[in-house]
Amino acid sequence: MPNTLTGINPEVLRWARERSGLSLSDVARKFGKSPAAISDWETGGKAPTYVQLEKLAYQVYKRPVAIFFFPEPPDEPNKIGEFRTLPASERERLSSDTRYVVRLAETMQIALRELNSGVNPSPRKIFDDVLTFPNEPSDRLAERTRTYLGISIEDQRNWSSTGDALDSWRAAIEDSGIYVFKRSLKQRGISGFSLMDDQFPVIFLNNSTPSTRQIFTLWHEVAHILFSTSGVTKEDDSFIQLLVGESKVIEVQANAFAGEFLVPSKDFRSQIHSGPYSDDYFNTMADRYHVSREVILRKHSDRGLVTQQFYEDKSREWREQFAASSSSSTGGNYYNTQVSYLGQKFLELVFSRYYQGRIDLSQLADYTNVKARNVAALEQAFMRKLSSS
Repeated sequence: MPNTLTGINPEVLRWARERSGLSLSDVARKFGKSPAAISDWETGGKAPTYVQLEKLAYQVYKRPVAIFFFPEPPDEPNKIGEFRTLPASERERLSSDTRYVVRLAETMQIALRELNSGVNPSPRKIFDDVLTFPNEPSDRLAERTRTYLGISIEDQRNWSSTGDALDSWRAAIEDSGIYVFKRSLKQRGISGFSLMDDQFPVIFLNNSTPSTRQIFTLWHEVAHILFSTSGVTKEDDSFIQLLVGESKVIEVQANAFAGEFLVPSKDFRSQIHSGPYSDDYFNTMADRYHVSREVILRKHSDRGLVTQQFYEDKSREWREQFAASSSSSTGGNYYNTQVSYLGQKFLELVFSRYYQGRIDLSQLADYTNVKARNVAALEQAFMRKLSSS
């Protein structure tokens, strides 16, 4: 029978589980044990074997094994608490995978500080330059933001595809001081999030969602950063009705800003008709702006052109269509995926620091989440991406 370990801190075991948003029953199912058995580990009555501890560390809690031998839980800030425009009940429902990606986002912010000696080097910082004012109409803020970026509605319409539009918006935002990363989130309904910081705010997009959804999420989270708050974009935003005060105002404004920025009202008014509204009509309008049909539908709803019931029914229908048509990912090339996740701006930064001799191969591997022996393969994938751009 495998020997149990000594020296494991039960308090750290409980801390790691709670930070992952898992119950005793959740962890018990992963081991084929009873909740009481996991509770025994956390109270010191029993201890896991090393094999069990490895599974807890790497597969369940995504923590280094050594942390469970610490004399006390790490003094780690809980970034989930910064999503103050998300009701407490919704924060509690964030899955262990989503919580892990939020920790990863914080790790990327730390990396950016280390690589840039604590100062954002971008000559243009949208979160400093584009000021927001109380009760400012969303169309004015959207117009000022578009002017700041120097991208006209004609430029937007001339992009070749939604994928091209997403890449172009991402590049424009990163050139303005906000780093944008991607990750395939397992929790359905979470489209992305942002973590505010006075030097290195970051946005994470759920790469499992359509490009059009990522575009809306990107601008919803830019709004959060302009409002100096961290945020989460959910596919179903009915949670907004549970909010009160400033939190509700921010979420409503973020949605309004994203919709107005991507589909300016002046241009939109010249394209709409009085109905009836078919799927072909919404498809054509969505293609014009490289946005989702939901964005166009919301614009119609906000103007009273469709009923609330029509809006809810059509939104549900389209979500169900997408869920039914989505197939499981084949995985693709790991290094191409990492290039997409990390983005051109970040990869240019880490490789430049490496060639300057400011970081070594081991550090480069840590920053890019690949093994040192595989850095060359990542670099080749990155070079192929640059040459094809």
